[in-house]
Amino acid sequence: MNPRTSSAHCDGQSASQDHMDDWLFLSPDSAEPSDQEVCREDQEAEDKGKLKSKLVSAWNSLKYGWPLKQKSKFSKSSPLIMLGKSFDLKDERDRECFHRSFTSLLWLTYRRGFPQLPGCSLTTDSGWGCVIRTGQMLLARGLLLHMMPQGWLWSVMYCAVKDDMDLLRPVDSAELAWNAEDGANKMCRQLSLGSLLDRPIEATHRKVVSWFADLPKAPFGIHQLVELGKSSGKKAGDWYGPSIVAHILRKAVAASADLPNLAVYVAQDCTIYLQDVRRLCEQPLPHSWRSVIILVPVRLGGQELNPSYINCVKKLLKLQCCIGIIGGKPKHSLFFIGFQDDHLLYLDPHYCQPTVNITKENFPLESFHCKYPRKMPFSRMDPSCTIGFYAGGQKEFESLCTSVNEAVSTSAETYPMFIFSKGECLEDESHTPANSLTYLKRNSELRRATTRNSMDEFVLL
Repeated sequence: MNPRTSSAHCDGQSASQDHMDDWLFLSPDSAEPSDQEVCREDQEAEDKGKLKSKLVSAWNSLKYGWPLKQKSKFSKSSPLIMLGKSFDLKDERDRECFHRSFTSLLWLTYRRGFPQLPGCSLTTDSGWGCVIRTGQMLLARGLLLHMMPQGWLWSVMYCAVKDDMDLLRPVDSAELAWNAEDGANKMCRQLSLGSLLDRPIEATHRKVVSWFADLPKAPFGIHQLVELGKSSGKKAGDWYGPSIVAHILRKAVAASADLPNLAVYVAQDCTIYLQDVRRLCEQPLPHSWRSVIILVPVRLGGQELNPSYINCVKKLLKLQCCIGIIGGKPKHSLFFIGFQDDHLLYLDPHYCQPTVNITKENFPLESFHCKYPRKMPFSRMDPSCTIGFYAGGQKEFESLCTSVNEAVSTSAETYPMFIFSKGECLEDESHTPANSLTYLKRNSELRRATTRNSMDEFVLL
């Protein structure tokens, strides 16, 4: 899913520049086109660009099945696990709770019609930006945990049609409550839409959404993330691997003035160095500790996922400190948030939507929340992925280390997915590695092997 043609506008000069020498043989009068001709040419070029953008978007949406298959069926005979919570789908209240929890997650997808990316003419990321979008979703999950009250759920929800788990119907955009009447669950309005939008909690929700807007000034929007990717040798239209995106997210949070009490740590060589995390989180004030998002890039096998790691992935997704996994199929990135039996639950960025103008008051939020949960077999999961965790304070971080270490130790029959070390990394944690593979040996000794064919750095287990 990396069409090289999408980056063609970024690499070289325009077609008109290829024939610049021809202008030397023209008279000054003939060399200057009229204002009307220039306007007409600009309009035609703009129209062609919009048409091409729509065609590419339609093709990618069709390619990944969004218009044809928007629903997945889930079994009622086994629990569904999503980001540390278990849902019994036989129970109607539990089923509704799952759907409301699912629709509360931020869904960041391809967009079209945003301002041109720096240095090129691209106004859509359709066909190449899926890993960036899944990275945004991973960060968004951490930000909602960081900024919203515990147990927060989006007030605009979609409810399952009774006795039909693969269908969802929209509910009014006001906060809803359950009333029992004649033995059946009914919903009634509690707040008007206007009063709901004025609530501080919903204002914070909108603020987080606006940080991911497709605008150059948005701190976690695609313009900013593409700009930060330049230091790793990436540009708009390139393929961004899960490891590169992890480092881009770290830089974006570090550069943001809106999150002074949050840090992002990226594991090095498949190792979380505890001393480095403590140095990153400790603040000058006594007993002050910044919240932290920990990102661990790994490669769980060669060309395919090593089956021995499936149980370990399940254990991690059962932890409340886990904020999801960037992975998917080869060059088809997805955001994994849970599982049921042998299937992964995910959010899919491969649906191109029009850009939302977040500068408008009470801009629509529906396109930032997905109403259709989807799943795929574990066997189709790409082994290259980045796992995310969140700890709100020092005690939470210590608890995270205990629970995560217990979960990854279950992969002892192979190599551990990643390890914890009490020391510090000898390399600069702020350095974004490129074009190398790291091999983790059983005796915990690390050696680095350079390869020119690697498009990203992962830990090969």
